[in-house]
Amino acid sequence: MIARERDTVLTPASNRLKPSAMSESDSSQGVGSGAGPVPTTAEEAILWTDGAARGNPGPAGCGAILKTADGRVLSAESQYLGQTTNNVAEYKALLLGLTRALEAGVRRIEVRADSELLIRQLKGEYRVKNEGLKPLAAEAKALLARFESFRLQHVRRELNTEADQLANEGIDRGSAPSSSAPSSGRARASSTSKSGDK
Repeated sequence: MIARERDTVLTPASNRLKPSAMSESDSSQGVGSGAGPVPTTAEEAILWTDGAARGNPGPAGCGAILKTADGRVLSAESQYLGQTTNNVAEYKALLLGLTRALEAGVRRIEVRADSELLIRQLKGEYRVKNEGLKPLAAEAKALLARFESFRLQHVRRELNTEADQLANEGIDRGSAPSSSAPSSGRARASSTSKSGDK
């Protein structure tokens, strides 16, 4: 379930908090049931994102996993970002995931990320002071505005392990001796850890 009736979501048209229109019955519509084929689209989804940099700045990667309300994966992707900061990687992960969600026809989305800075900046609770983050924050807000509704949620890092693994796989792929340019791909789990302060 993405949101309960008492939860609030941001609606791009008003940019104010409103009671969620999504309910338990909404979360299963269009998703399919049982062990059938994994859907390639859903009207509502949960997006888990994470960015990582080894060193800050350092080799960086991002990961995004888009799931239906019942946990089926719509998209899972990682990218190598080259040399950048952890905060830039966090925003790049969000942009990647939001783009994939729009391509999949998602209309209502819940974003879950372990970057408190990212979530608070997008909610307007923190100002975006860093000049390098300003265009990324603006792009993220523009993408969020294309959804019927969205919810932004900060989660503890230990609850975001799949996106973390994708981000680290992006770094690993880019750090390999034969790789020198940013790349992307469908990711698999990695045993490396994220470093850098958020």
